[in-house]
Amino acid sequence: MESSSSGEGRRRRRRAHTAEEAAATLRKAWCRLRLSARDPARVPPWDAVVLTAASPEQAALYNRQLARARSLGRFPDSTAAIAVPDPDGARIGSGAATLHAVASLIRHLASQASKEEIGEFVTESNGCSGDECSLAAAASFIAKKHVLLLHAGGDSKRVPWANPMGKAFLPLPYLAGDNPDGPVPLLFDHILAISSSARQAFKNQGGLFIMTGDVLPCFDASNLVLPDDAACVVTVPTTLDVAANHGVIVAAKDGTEQDNYSLCLVDNLLQKPTLSELMEGQAILDDGRALLDTGIIAARGKAWQDLVTLAHSSSQTMIKELMTNDFSFLHFGTSAEVLDHLAGSYSGLVGRRHMCSLPETTACDIAATAVILSTRISAGVSVGEDSLVYDSSFCGRVRIGSQCIVVGVNLHEFQGISSSFTLPDRHCLWEVPLVNSMGRVLVYCGLHDNPKVPIEKDGTFCGKPWSNILEDLRIQDTDLWNSVKQDKCLWNARLFPVMSLPEMLNVGMWLMGSACDPDGKAASQWRKSQRVSLEELHRAIDYNQLCMDASKHQSNLAADLAKACINYGLLGRNLFQLCEEMLQEDTCVEVCKELFSLLPSQEDQFSGVFPQSRGYQVKMDLLKASGDSSTACLVEEKVWTSIASETASAIKYGGKDPSSHSLSSNSDKLHPRKAFVELPVRVDFVGGWSDTPPWSLERPGCVLNMAISLEGSLPVGAIIETTDDHLGVLIEDDAGRNVYIDDLTSICSPFKENDPFRLVKSALVVTGALGHKILSRSGLSIKTWANVPRGSGLGTSSILAAAVVKGLFQLMEVDGSDDNVARAVLVVEQIMGTGGGWQDQIGGLYPGIKCTHSFPGQPLRLQVVPLLTSPQMVQELEQRLLVVFTGQVRLAHHVLQKVVARYLRRDNILISSIKRLAELAKIGREALMNGEIDELGGIMLEAWRLHQELDPFCSNKFVDELFAFAGPYCCGYKLVGAGGGGFALMLAKNLSCAKELRQALEESATFDVKVYDWNIAMPR
Repeated sequence: MESSSSGEGRRRRRRAHTAEEAAATLRKAWCRLRLSARDPARVPPWDAVVLTAASPEQAALYNRQLARARSLGRFPDSTAAIAVPDPDGARIGSGAATLHAVASLIRHLASQASKEEIGEFVTESNGCSGDECSLAAAASFIAKKHVLLLHAGGDSKRVPWANPMGKAFLPLPYLAGDNPDGPVPLLFDHILAISSSARQAFKNQGGLFIMTGDVLPCFDASNLVLPDDAACVVTVPTTLDVAANHGVIVAAKDGTEQDNYSLCLVDNLLQKPTLSELMEGQAILDDGRALLDTGIIAARGKAWQDLVTLAHSSSQTMIKELMTNDFSFLHFGTSAEVLDHLAGSYSGLVGRRHMCSLPETTACDIAATAVILSTRISAGVSVGEDSLVYDSSFCGRVRIGSQCIVVGVNLHEFQGISSSFTLPDRHCLWEVPLVNSMGRVLVYCGLHDNPKVPIEKDGTFCGKPWSNILEDLRIQDTDLWNSVKQDKCLWNARLFPVMSLPEMLNVGMWLMGSACDPDGKAASQWRKSQRVSLEELHRAIDYNQLCMDASKHQSNLAADLAKACINYGLLGRNLFQLCEEMLQEDTCVEVCKELFSLLPSQEDQFSGVFPQSRGYQVKMDLLKASGDSSTACLVEEKVWTSIASETASAIKYGGKDPSSHSLSSNSDKLHPRKAFVELPVRVDFVGGWSDTPPWSLERPGCVLNMAISLEGSLPVGAIIETTDDHLGVLIEDDAGRNVYIDDLTSICSPFKENDPFRLVKSALVVTGALGHKILSRSGLSIKTWANVPRGSGLGTSSILAAAVVKGLFQLMEVDGSDDNVARAVLVVEQIMGTGGGWQDQIGGLYPGIKCTHSFPGQPLRLQVVPLLTSPQMVQELEQRLLVVFTGQVRLAHHVLQKVVARYLRRDNILISSIKRLAELAKIGREALMNGEIDELGGIMLEAWRLHQELDPFCSNKFVDELFAFAGPYCCGYKLVGAGGGGFALMLAKNLSCAKELRQALEESATFDVKVYDWNIAMPR
């Protein structure tokens, strides 16, 4: 264990995470979760996700939640997902539940696996026969798997309103603002995200990772170091007051100490110990803290195989070890803790209005700190400070107090309420359907009530002692409890009447003390009614009806939001995602057809506010959701045509149309002319995608990139000259291909995608050279070259287009400034159909390192700001930065189509990622200006993560392994351009690391890559 000195260091590291740090940790985890679902071959997911449940009914509910998680892309189809109830409804404890869950998983995977998969393990199962042999083979089969087990069974007595949904599935809107049109994030979703990073710690050894459903351990699980062939519990030092309410690990005094963890044997485990028990058990560390049992247990390799065998045969034990790691422990054990995690130090992570329908602020009173999720609220409703309202509907005179929790309550249409309904401060209210068509019941309690505490130990209801409740309401304890022998507590008090909604509301206010009962009517109704306790309610919930009601509510809410979006502007909402939410209901197709009929015509749309490309994208998505795929394909073509048109309009507006340049010469005599253009390639540090239409036509962009030469020369160029021997156009490239075109009218867009000369042809169209008088008396010879590998990611295509355009402008004697050339190339790329932005041509046309800003408008404005850096910094950067060709060919066009489609849909995760990339470009500029090259490395790493968020296929297994190999030498790395292959940038930690990495790559038998000599192309 740690010494007192290391304890001091650990104490400084164990300060509470800030909201910004927690947000960064969660975003990184969510990025990995999405990658593992989208590209499981590259980012391995869990082979199985298993939830424990208290009953078959709860297991059925959890299976529906697992199906929901799969449909939302939380894990891929290859991941098995099951919920396992405790046998015969018995409470068997977490240890037995683990073994039972593993045994159930063995049977499940055995039933799903092919004979070939199981067969290879049969030979290892000698001495058995029949079903036993098959099951033993299945046990060997599962021992190779990576399994996430989440303990989520039992009744949530301290969070009773979460019982219907399961505490693991309570709403937790951390980072909800990152995806405002998606479903409300649940605690389970965040647990999955954190656990996805832990998957890589198992490497090639099979294993089990156990977590609990009421704890969010907010830490970077990718840093976990799990011992080989052992089981361990992950723990963290905490204060004694926290430790006293949870489990405490007592670790052996000897062990392995590392920078961020220690590894020791477990001596003892204390459950909710007193101070004296902590002292007697020697559980208090030198710094006065204790090791908290986080509920996270990992079994890897041999230990996992032993556990599988134990589950199969119940004949072996396992050895536990301890590993400590630094993270925040967010426990959701009580209702008050749930609100604390929404209103406390992590409040900055909370999306306070998510997937909700709210009236104008003058028609209701909703506190700014209230959290309203998946809820419809009408005029006249008020919600107090720091309250949580989820999956509900309210109208009329409904008042929700401060620090309240309301879940699944529908008060949208009710009659017979003589006065308004009031939920007092610090109360919980929820509504559940009962089995056997018994109706629905409203349930309520105080925020701080502990249903397990009996009367004689100061138990409470609605925050008041039971003695006061019985006296104030003039009821007898025999009205609430049948047996004299049973503990009398809130959990088994038959409090909640099953009656009509108006009656339940009146009686509820009487019981909670928010309404008087002068005539005794409410008391009389309560006594005569059929009543249930929380304990009985837990066994009587109609989980199927509960799920159907929630699904219908969320689908209808999404439909209403979509209709409002279309009727009032269609600007910022993601209709594609709203349609996915509506797909939960059978009526979705008809709703989508109705939404399509509401769309304004293209003529009615105001182009300054609503781009045509966005309109076509919305139409295409609604057509697909309506089942009309053939028409959707036709509309998709219009999407890309519109983007090209919008780009050309933004470039040409306010200036001279390139095609009108110099249609007549100043001289009747034309002299032979020749243009020679040589350009560098570009490498981008950060900011790419913010330069790409339609983003750059609608939002500001910023890119930090650099012009470089390779192997001592400028690799891209063109020679364009007039000829007297023909009047057509001769085009040649460096691959030995050529074409002669004598009919200039045949050079017109659209060009075929496989036309090797479409770049030059597009440049001829955009520059207006085909209509210039220079071609009336002579021909043109155009030779191009690019001495870089195909699919390099160095912006070669755009830079070559820039060389051709610049050469044509020189021959035509028109404005050939770098700014004008860059604009023209933007149009060239749209005509070619490759899309693309302005950063490639800017990177090649302007020398050195520069930070370029773009400002949307008519015309699009570009501001190139060269970096004024010292010669020393330039030299250090050239020595530390390795430019490496991976050998992987990439095509940016296919990546671009996916990203652009997501942008047109207003995918907020994509939008926030590109915004961050543009912001990082500005931060990177400051870092370089200050000579902080190491900081640039961190920026490159974050940019690489964001690029994978935009498109998971921007990397592949080879690139991942290459970066893992280079990681120990580097402070930053990324692929250039859109990724997918091509060149990589590797920024070494220092000059020595740069030399060692270069040598290691050049000598590696695993990686067939080439490290290029390069220099910054400085101004001449």
